[in-house]
Amino acid sequence: MANVPITVAHGDGIGPEIMAATLHILQEAGARLDMETIEIGEKVYLRGISAGIEPSSWESLRRTKVFLKAPITTPQGGGFKSLNVTTRKTLGLYANVRPCVAYHPYVDTKYPGMDVVIVRENEEDLYAGIEHQQTDQVVQSLKIISRPGSEKIVRYAFDYAVRNRRKKVTCFTKDNIMKLSDGLFHKVFDEIGAEYPDIEKEHWIVDIGAAKLADTPTAFDVVVMPNLYGDILSDVAAQIAGSVGLAGSANIGTGAAMFEAIHGSAPRRANQNLANPSGLLLGGVMMLVHINQADVAERVHNAWLRTMEDGIHTYDIFQEGVSKEKVGTKEFAAAVVERLGKGPEKLKPVSYQAAPKQNVTSAAKERPKAKKDLLGVDVFLHWSAGSPDDLAKALGKVSVNGVKLHMISNRGVKVWPEGMPETFCSDHWRCRYTANQANAPVSHAQIVELLGQISAQGLDFIKTENLCAFDGVRAFSLEQGE
Repeated sequence: MANVPITVAHGDGIGPEIMAATLHILQEAGARLDMETIEIGEKVYLRGISAGIEPSSWESLRRTKVFLKAPITTPQGGGFKSLNVTTRKTLGLYANVRPCVAYHPYVDTKYPGMDVVIVRENEEDLYAGIEHQQTDQVVQSLKIISRPGSEKIVRYAFDYAVRNRRKKVTCFTKDNIMKLSDGLFHKVFDEIGAEYPDIEKEHWIVDIGAAKLADTPTAFDVVVMPNLYGDILSDVAAQIAGSVGLAGSANIGTGAAMFEAIHGSAPRRANQNLANPSGLLLGGVMMLVHINQADVAERVHNAWLRTMEDGIHTYDIFQEGVSKEKVGTKEFAAAVVERLGKGPEKLKPVSYQAAPKQNVTSAAKERPKAKKDLLGVDVFLHWSAGSPDDLAKALGKVSVNGVKLHMISNRGVKVWPEGMPETFCSDHWRCRYTANQANAPVSHAQIVELLGQISAQGLDFIKTENLCAFDGVRAFSLEQGE
């Protein structure tokens, strides 16, 4: 069979050591790879490239479409953007897949039977990174949840469950509070879940769901969630299973994929032949499955399991009375190579040959365009000259025919009319304007006139958000107390 081209980055900190160990094992196992090496991370950042990656490296990634990446160091401050987030979004790697498996008794864990796969949305949510400082006291980060993005990741989670003979898919959101954004994700989960009658489905509010995951992880199988929750809880799940250092990660898109360990570059452990290469190696195993080299993936994974069983452990998982030999990075890789062709005797061996080929899809269902009505506008002000009543008085000089000041809020709480004096107010105000008659339309011309009059009063408006209804359904949140 022909070799498959891949792009490799050795990264920072412990990255070069664990990548060398991983590639040594893959090559000794017979992986059919043609490797292109690129430089990413700290050295690139410090050359003044804020993305942490050279333009020529993008050419390699777009050509091979498969990226095996060691962890990198992102310099603190200075506006440096996360290379992981940049790569995922640039290449459309919308699905982050993180298996979290317990290897009891060889790795210490309270949950010997744990075998949970976190499927995390990878492109949007708060990781859109759209932030602004709006006043002296208030900054804003926009949470972006789209129907196409939600449909892609939810369908991937259900397809993953079918491909890997999993029985249940669970969704975590916080839609009791974020009724529109997380509410959309939950709604899509229910819609798509109905197409998979043989898969058990459940939804948890993320806070109690996270508590349940930490307390009873064996109750879960595949868990799908928006980006931020998935980032946090995949690390939590990996640590509960035994060690973040053992977890690999796949980032899957329609045209490309990236494979990595979930841990960071650990510069304090660099160049000491100490680091555990297992996370990156298991990411490499996921890569082999992705490029249709399941035979090699199985050979590597089972040899790794046998090494764990034989008690050949790096310092991070070494246990007196359980481990037999504490080894360094190179020695651990040599031990895995020595066991190629062997499988575990007590841990469950893996088999990838029976799994059908992954069918990665980005298709979101076409939906008829909704009728959109403009019902008003929220005007946000930077103002610190008095109380909510004082602000309402200042806005009383603004008069646009057909439009009225409906409400003023501060940090999500209504403070006018009928506000409470105990409510703390910052210098960031939302002033909601609606039509004089309920559900009557408002025009863009009225909004433009409104902003002109607000500015003429010497008030600093910093943003607006239109208040819309789609097919007659209100599509904006009410304030607490409204």
